[in-house]
Formats: sequence, C-alpha cells, structure tokens
Amino acid sequence: MKRFLALSLSILLIFTILVGCTPKNDEQDLGEPEENTDKVEDNNLEDKTGGRIILSTTTSTQDSGLLDYILPVFEEETGIEVDVVAVGTGKALQMGKDGDADILLVHAKESEEEFVAEGYGKERKDVMYNDFILVGPKDDPLKLKENSPNNILEGLKNIADNETIFVSRGDDSGTHKKELSIWKEAEIEPAGEWYLEAGAGMGDVLKITDEKEGYTITDRATYLSMRDTLDLDIIIEGDENLFNQYGIIPVNPEKFDDKVKDRINEEGAQIFMDWLLSEDIQNLIGEYGVEEFGMPLFVPNAK
Repeated sequence: MKRFLALSLSILLIFTILVGCTPKNDEQDLGEPEENTDKVEDNNLEDKTGGRIILSTTTSTQDSGLLDYILPVFEEETGIEVDVVAVGTGKALQMGKDGDADILLVHAKESEEEFVAEGYGKERKDVMYNDFILVGPKDDPLKLKENSPNNILEGLKNIADNETIFVSRGDDSGTHKKELSIWKEAEIEPAGEWYLEAGAGMGDVLKITDEKEGYTITDRATYLSMRDTLDLDIIIEGDENLFNQYGIIPVNPEKFDDKVKDRINEEGAQIFMDWLLSEDIQNLIGEYGVEEFGMPLFVPNAK
C-alpha cells in the first residue's frame, strides 16, 4: 500500500511538472501577432530607398521657401536625404559638369538644353514657372509704374537714360542671364556707377536694392516671400519677356570617369525627378503661397 501511494504521488508530480512546462494556447496566439507586427514595420523601412542626393539649384527656390516646403515630404516618403546647394544657375550647371551634383533644378532653359546636348545631363523636363518683375522704391522716382507698367524694355531704357541705380545679380544666375537678355533686347549695354553688379543671390540683391533705393529684376516668388521686410514695390510686371521657366535635369554619370561616376547617385536623382513631376507633388507646388499671398509662388507645368 505504501509503495502504491508513493508511486501514485510520483506520477502526479511528474504530470504537474509536464503541465506547467507546456505553453498555453492563448499565450502562443498572443505571441504571433507581435512577431507579424514587427515584420510589417521592418518591411516599411525596407521599402524606403534611403541614401543621399546633392541637389544643385538656383537661390530663388531656396529663398522663396519652396524647398523647405516640399523636401521634408520627399525625405519622409523615400528615406533619401537631400543636400541642397543653392547657387546661381550658371554655378549649378558647372557643378553638374564637374560631377559635384546628382540633379539640378534651375531656370535658364537655353543653357539647360545646351548642358543636356553636351551629354552632362540625361534629360531635361519642365517643372514649374513663375515670372520676373522689376521692383523699385515705393515712390518710383522715374514713374515707371505709371508710364510703362507692362513694358520692361521701355523701363530699362528709362533707367539707363537717367542713370538711376540698378542692382544686378552679376552672378551668372538664371535671373542674371534673363536680365542681360532683356538689356540686349533693349539694345543697351549697361555700365557705369549707376549699374551695380552684386555677385550675390536674389535675397541679398533685394536687400541691397532696398538700401540703395534703386531698381532690380527679381523672380516674383523671392520678392513676395521677403516683401514685408522691404520698402520696395512691384513696378513693372506682365511683360512676355519676364516669363521664368524652371527645369529639372539628372546628371549623366556616363559622362565621367569611374571615380566621378561612382559618386553620382543616379538612382536617387531619378527617384527625385519622378517624384517632383508626379501629379501629387505638382499639386503641392501649386498650393505653395496661396494661403499667405493669395496666389501660388510657382505654377506647376510638368508634362
């Protein structure tokens, strides 16, 4: 009897241990969803491309605030970080020729098409446009707004004839190229103490023009973004000579030797261009400035 009792107790003890060591079904069910959730999160991270691209662009896209508006969206959606180098269009194109940028966002179409024709760019696409304007002192001493509100050629002739202060970008930027083309169209070679070549970006040129109480040609977006800090008014606008088109160009890595080629992020540049030209982002660009200024600072026109 004692042996039977001892044997029974031993069997009961073993059974208890086995039951205690066996995982419960509900604990297993709770564990599985946690593993699946982790995998979903990992997959989301893996879907993002990652990496970094160098965007060489005109100062107007930076000074107007557009890049601060759209680039965080791109970085969040793709995981690709964007290093912005805001210089004049001429310098931006040169960076592309030197292999020091992955993609360009600039506004001097003739120079851009030449860049692509020489093989430095893979292709060029229209992105958006706005317009240039002539701004000057609110009292407008030459009465240009009254006498030639939509005629930039007549306005520049008046400025040159009266040798009134005009501040030029003087930096081979898209704005500078446009300004020089208008002087040429007006058959004027600007020179003299009245013609100041700043060699600076648009924001700085507007400040200098304000200080000198002179006139300058600027893109509308940069002016509007700084208007409250300036004592300058729009004097001439709406002339067809003042149209301002922006283009996007991925740098062509095949143009360079292996050392330079390897540092160009061709894939990241292509992703950025496709993203910028997509319908959603074109709409986003078209919304920028509407709430604050009652009009978009850039009009999207990708095809």
